[in-house]
Amino acid sequence: MALYEHTFIARQDISNAQAESLIEHFGAVLTDNGGKVVDSEYWGLKTMAYKVNKNRKGHYAFLKTDAPAPAVAEMERLMRLHDDVMRVLTIKVDAHDEGPSVVIQAKNSRDERRRDR
Repeated sequence: MALYEHTFIARQDISNAQAESLIEHFGAVLTDNGGKVVDSEYWGLKTMAYKVNKNRKGHYAFLKTDAPAPAVAEMERLMRLHDDVMRVLTIKVDAHDEGPSVVIQAKNSRDERRRDR
């Protein structure tokens, strides 16, 4: 099986809980087709550089997976058909980085700097 990283953006109209349930839903689709989710992260509601489908903000989510290509193709197909998902990006990687992603590390360092003030 191959290693993949998936990032998707969901509409700003949904709640945080609904965005996190999307992560679980697409992870379940992947596991039903023979893959597994190594790690998942919810990055939160972020402002985008330009409007996408008349939305200025979006819920960002990130998945690290180990799955066969047909499972990834099915998950991407369902993501593109889902009304709440605006954009999808899947990248094949050689190895997953240990620990949290760069986005979460940056958020944690900002929080630490604020606490130090």
